[in-house]
Amino acid sequence: MKVIIVGCGRMGSTLAVELSKNNHEVTIVDLKSEALDAIDPSFTGRKVQGLGFDKDVLESVEIDRVDAVVACTSSDVSNALIGRIAKNMYRVPQVISRLYDPKKAQIYNMLGLQTISTTDWGIKRAIDLLNFSKIGSVLSLSDGDVEIIKLQVPELLVGKMVDEMNQALSSTVVCIVRNNKGMIPTKGMTFERGDSVYVSALSEFIPELTERVGL
Repeated sequence: MKVIIVGCGRMGSTLAVELSKNNHEVTIVDLKSEALDAIDPSFTGRKVQGLGFDKDVLESVEIDRVDAVVACTSSDVSNALIGRIAKNMYRVPQVISRLYDPKKAQIYNMLGLQTISTTDWGIKRAIDLLNFSKIGSVLSLSDGDVEIIKLQVPELLVGKMVDEMNQALSSTVVCIVRNNKGMIPTKGMTFERGDSVYVSALSEFIPELTERVGL
């Protein structure tokens, strides 16, 4: 996976090192050269000095070819701007923005941005979101213990009953979107090809859930 991280503070630098250890192709961008110089020597990716929302800087690191962008500067405004640029101008598939003020989370989500907060948990959450890029995290509850995720119904589930998935995967399907219309699942309802579903589950079970449904 090709990832651009904007912001080389504690979160950005730690995330960059962790992702590069897992053989991802990582580029980290920061305005301050001293921040880039301070990153752990084990980092094997690319370091670029520049403004994270500058078009020339972003194009120099081939933002149009990456799989994900993580904006984790010290400014909510900058992170939102970087996220919007990545999402809307360059159609980056996976965009995550760090958020200091949790009251803004709903606004960020309406803009199509996934959010992370608090450094330690934020690093873990960012890695989880990148690892499971075929699903979208809609809402995180209780400091990340519970997630509501959105996913396209895989072929494996087409024709299967919603109740079967709930029981087999320790999850709860809370909404099905079919033909652009949302509905609450009822007893006996089955999945159809093209459905999108919103599922609530304990965060610890999400890796198993995605693996068992073939994502």
